[in-house]
Amino acid sequence: MAPSSVTVTARFHESVTRNALRSYLAEFISTFFYVIVVVGSGMSSRKLMPDASVNPTSLLVAAIANAFALSSVLYIAWDISGGHVNPAVTFAMAVGGHISVPTALFYWVAQLIASVMACLVLRVIVVGMHVPTYTIAEEMTGFGASVLEGILTFVLVYSVMQQGDPRRGALSATGTLVVGLIAGANVLASGPFSGGSMNPALLLAQQQLQALSGTKQCIGLDP
Repeated sequence: MAPSSVTVTARFHESVTRNALRSYLAEFISTFFYVIVVVGSGMSSRKLMPDASVNPTSLLVAAIANAFALSSVLYIAWDISGGHVNPAVTFAMAVGGHISVPTALFYWVAQLIASVMACLVLRVIVVGMHVPTYTIAEEMTGFGASVLEGILTFVLVYSVMQQGDPRRGALSATGTLVVGLIAGANVLASGPFSGGSMNPALLLAQQQLQALSGTKQCIGLDP
């Protein structure tokens, strides 16, 4: 057997060990919790403030929810799965050689399933309300929104990578808080224009749920 084949096989086996499966479960739970909090905060805003789309308070609520939720899942799951909860972070970890490609693929599957299930749970238990979806403002083009989301996603991923640098030592509560604050700041900067998703799994889950429900109504998480 060629050395390259042996390497691929070895990496695949490493991705299905007991510890690896434990990390996938942790990633699923972390992503589920994150999506429940972020999307649920948007639904709560619309429940308490019917004019949430034009009320700046709803933007602050979304930013705080993102910051607290991301900080929490990072702190809880860092030693188990890394608390990625974001395919972009997983991609960066794979490119940087921190995890193997097969492991990254399993992470993506866990993140996508968790995001879809979280949105479905909210759709079922909250009667009479649609799950919010990210929308693009009239002042933004599709290309402009993509560029903005790409830049802010890079900033978020960069902050996660820096806080997880082994040269900094073990990740502290302060480190997770810094990442959460970056996410909250990104929402404040981009919420009214592109939604401030920064998470492909969350965005895809909402779009899939919208397609399955057959509704064309888009409710922005942020004004």
